[in-house]
Amino acid sequence: MLTAESINAISQQAIAEYPSECCGIVTGNVSSQRVHPCRNRQDELHAKDPETHPRTSREAYDIDRNEMERIFADAAAKGEQVVCFYHSHIDCGAYFSQMDKDVLTVFGEPELPEAVHVVVSVQDRQVKEINGYRWDGAKQDFVTIKVR
Repeated sequence: MLTAESINAISQQAIAEYPSECCGIVTGNVSSQRVHPCRNRQDELHAKDPETHPRTSREAYDIDRNEMERIFADAAAKGEQVVCFYHSHIDCGAYFSQMDKDVLTVFGEPELPEAVHVVVSVQDRQVKEINGYRWDGAKQDFVTIKVR
């Protein structure tokens, strides 16, 4: 699903951005992929409006929609697909949280149901686990898949 190069790039970003959650998008196909690290603007949102955005970058991430649209357009121009979205969890497991599901299923299913969602567990500046989650339309839920 993800190439070794993509896993390595995502892992390096997750460690570098610890203790904040990292986030990004992978485009391409099964054999050729590009990792697009994104800026986690969660701390910015929290500082502006802590009531609406009670979580900091240690517990959440937010990618600017304009940044995502630029990546989508660039991928489409190159004939690529959105392979996955990824983010890290800080000092806990690589599980798919209820918050992850709520954020990604605005109208009952994800905007890009074919894209995998990868969660990286980073503890003490080390990647401990990487898990993938794919939308299952029949179950109307995300199911665990292998990313390697």
